[in-house]
Amino acid sequence: MANLSALEPPLLRDGPLPCCPPVTSAELSEVDAAIMAGMFKALGDPVRLRLFSKIASHASEEACVYDIQDVGVSQPTVSHHLKKLREVGLLSCERRGTWVYYRVEPRILEALSALLATAH
Repeated sequence: MANLSALEPPLLRDGPLPCCPPVTSAELSEVDAAIMAGMFKALGDPVRLRLFSKIASHASEEACVYDIQDVGVSQPTVSHHLKKLREVGLLSCERRGTWVYYRVEPRILEALSALLATAH
């Protein structure tokens, strides 16, 4: 199994996850705001949001591109959108034979959830 870790964005590699207290409790740093804005910008496209949702809700917690490509655009366009989601750190992937499997990193979901949580 060839790993595509060289293509993984820094957010998905080992180390502390950047960000973020709830926006209602503390101001974001310039760096954290840029990172999170990139993620939200990527999710602002309906096709990307559908792909992200398909992967996040997939029963095995990862999905082969073959299983998620039915989003109303061509396969090359699906690949383009998956690349954008990977570049901002929302997805990681692994090549197995001729197929690439995508997963949403739990740390990323935690960071997005924490940012949008209401501080008590």
